[in-house]
Amino acid sequence: MKLRTLLIAAAGLTMAVGAAGAASADTPWQAHHPRREEVNGRLNHINRQIRVERRDGDLTAAQARRMHERDYALRMQERRFARHDGSHLTRHEQVRLNHEETRLHRHVVG
Repeated sequence: MKLRTLLIAAAGLTMAVGAAGAASADTPWQAHHPRREEVNGRLNHINRQIRVERRDGDLTAAQARRMHERDYALRMQERRFARHDGSHLTRHEQVRLNHEETRLHRHVVG
């Protein structure tokens, strides 16, 4: 239980740091695509968390593989959305992706 609490706290800290970092974009691409930057940052965080959970033995190899597949599918969905709007995400698309990311994240942390 303590590990789970620690992981949740680390996730919150990572998201807070990511939000602060998004305000001061490192590259021109990040400055022009803040919604994509946020979505991709969350996907990167989920990907790292899946690896941590697998390494700690909280997930089986098959579970981790399925979650990585869902993560990859969300990445592809983000790219498809962006392709239709000049490489940008609309607010509705961002909300939809965030909802799916949240569902996957909750599944990872159990």
